[in-house]
Amino acid sequence: MLGNFLKNLSILKKFLFINFVFFTIIGLFTFIYLKNVQPNLIKKKSSNHIEVINNTIDNLTRLNVKFVEEDIRSFLFSTRFLFQNLDRVIFFDNKLNLVGDTDTLDLDPRSFTTRLDTVELEILNEKKTKEITEKKNIDVGDNNSVSLRDILFNYAASKNFGIPFTFTQEEFNKFKLTTIKNVMQNGENMGYLAITENANDIKAAIDERKSFIIRTAFAVGLVILIFSFVLNRYFLKPIKNLVSYTKTIKNKNPKTTNIENLKLRNDELGLLSNSLDDMTLELQKRITHAENFSTDLVHEIRNPLASLKSASEILHDTTDINQRIKLIDILSHDVQRIERLITDYSQILKDEVALSREKIKKIDIEPIIKSVVEDFNNLHKLKKGIKISYENDGKNKYFINGIENRIEQIIANLLDNAISFSEEDKDVLVKVSKSNNKQVVINILDEGQGFKESDTNKIFKRFYSNRPDKFGQHSGLGLNIVKNLVDLHNATIKASNRTDQMGANMEIVFPRV
Repeated sequence: MLGNFLKNLSILKKFLFINFVFFTIIGLFTFIYLKNVQPNLIKKKSSNHIEVINNTIDNLTRLNVKFVEEDIRSFLFSTRFLFQNLDRVIFFDNKLNLVGDTDTLDLDPRSFTTRLDTVELEILNEKKTKEITEKKNIDVGDNNSVSLRDILFNYAASKNFGIPFTFTQEEFNKFKLTTIKNVMQNGENMGYLAITENANDIKAAIDERKSFIIRTAFAVGLVILIFSFVLNRYFLKPIKNLVSYTKTIKNKNPKTTNIENLKLRNDELGLLSNSLDDMTLELQKRITHAENFSTDLVHEIRNPLASLKSASEILHDTTDINQRIKLIDILSHDVQRIERLITDYSQILKDEVALSREKIKKIDIEPIIKSVVEDFNNLHKLKKGIKISYENDGKNKYFINGIENRIEQIIANLLDNAISFSEEDKDVLVKVSKSNNKQVVINILDEGQGFKESDTNKIFKRFYSNRPDKFGQHSGLGLNIVKNLVDLHNATIKASNRTDQMGANMEIVFPRV
């Protein structure tokens, strides 16, 4: 269910939701930590109180001190070193009467610094008659307000009697910690000892932790908000523009989405935008190419079909044998022409599909050319007596970035074209060389009639053929296929007439590796 929920969210919402979840989990653990840190700090101070109480009881027992005012007063004066760093020590007898209080003694202020407001001792007259007066109630944590005397009374009747009992009091800016324990001598309860310490440092430590956590949470939240803004502004919004751009292209929407600003970026999104735009333009180019190709093919097929129709109609009406033979030859010629057009067109489609799967790699072009030349010499040695030769300029390896079988196809198509224009017992030369800037150059030279066209670029167009004596025997797609394969290798091809003698020169220049 959570997975489906996240799938329907945008990246920004996913990011914020995941951060909120982690923030909640961290907040929960922080809350548990703060809940446990105070008891731990209290326990640490309580342990110190218990140690002091136990030492005090040992001294009371060893000195056989009675729980009366005179003995307790003398004991406090003689053993005040026991109560260093404590705010107040109070003694009660077993009747819960106050018999000793460090706040009423003139002791070292470093030992006893503050007063406990829970119980106050008032001196009523010169005979030191004392009275316990409740000034404030103590909250022991269970919402019941009781005095220290009530706590001692409940302590005496509880199952915790005999072990130290610690409670806290928090009011205004004070946080006080009190530990009480009964004093046993010879198996008899002699009275009670209470130690009170100002524990504001516990409250300060907790407040400091809370403040630190709040500041940290605020800083982290601010960082997340800033990062979310940056993420949305500089990453998610451009991605949305790219998605909108692809949808516009897909739906052929006349409304265009401008990604030129994205293409100017130097980061990965800029590279993606340029790549996506190039891919889109290439796809549009291929679509336009396919549409134009189909249109041209239909146009080329329409002519032989019209000829077929006319010849078949005349054939049906004529009775002259010679005329019928001529019409049958025309029908056969037009059928072959249509078949050749369809076969070459099908081959082009197959080549385009294969090209999309093949990878360009670094290859040495010389062995490939030699292999094609050798195959053609074996194939054509009994036809027209044409000899195909190969030579190079004596340089070392001729490396290019290309596809081996496509290079073979380029050379084979150009040799086919050169042979078709050559007369009997003529030569065709395939020459490989390197230019000054280390570009690989291939020249295929024949001894035919050369080009009659003033603009030789037109010979690479689809269905172009300038063979009046061989009309219909060629589809006009051979050189167009060569041009497409040359473009695939980022190379250039140029057709011109030879300068040293009659004939044609087809030159291909591959870029430097």
